[in-house]
Amino acid sequence: MSVSDAGEAPVFDSVSAGYGGHEVVHDVSLAVGQGQIACIVGPNGAGKSTLLRAITGDAQFLGGRVWLGGEEISRIPSNRLIKRGLAWVPQVDDVFTTLTVRENLELGGFLLPRKGVAARVDELLDTFPLLAGMTSRVAGRLSGGERKLLAIARALMPAPSALLLDEPTAGLSPEMTGLVLQNQIPRLSASGVAILLVEQRALEAIAVSSRVHVMVSGVIRASREAHEVTDWDELARVFLGEQ
Repeated sequence: MSVSDAGEAPVFDSVSAGYGGHEVVHDVSLAVGQGQIACIVGPNGAGKSTLLRAITGDAQFLGGRVWLGGEEISRIPSNRLIKRGLAWVPQVDDVFTTLTVRENLELGGFLLPRKGVAARVDELLDTFPLLAGMTSRVAGRLSGGERKLLAIARALMPAPSALLLDEPTAGLSPEMTGLVLQNQIPRLSASGVAILLVEQRALEAIAVSSRVHVMVSGVIRASREAHEVTDWDELARVFLGEQ
């Protein structure tokens, strides 16, 4: 997928990233179709999260370019990314634990006209009905799964065109994993949001994705349409760095 035909979806072009000048991610190129889910899977330490963090400024962007809606967003400060249509849900520190559910959502709508915030909160409570009965509950008292739903809902307040999700099921119960990964994330992509998903639960992530990228040692070793991934022995060999 080229920059010109990607619509509002993100395109990564030969991106390298790391920490302290040390390159962890090497020359990665991939694209996410609008209204699709692209997942990045691979072993621990492969550089999956580093790729996302380079976009948000939490890791060093060392080379390449990232495009969104035909506009380059490489090295843009994280507080300006949402204005360009890109939302981000990190693995940890994803909500304000001392604020209520409603207050978290309202903060997520800081770019919206004041009169539009309440209506957008109501829309997202309809999308995430589990949160609807918890609006006055302090976020720090939510379960891990409830907190992750709140983090995703808060990121969606400005109605972004693309969403980065870093390990959204980490530490969740099997029930909440199913709700987040098999229910809410596919519903969001069906609404038109382009989703780039980094996930340790490889088989579950592939099952809900349109395209899968396997990253090993900071390099994309395999990229395929998700429905083509049927040889799990081959996938396991790629995970181990063998081709």
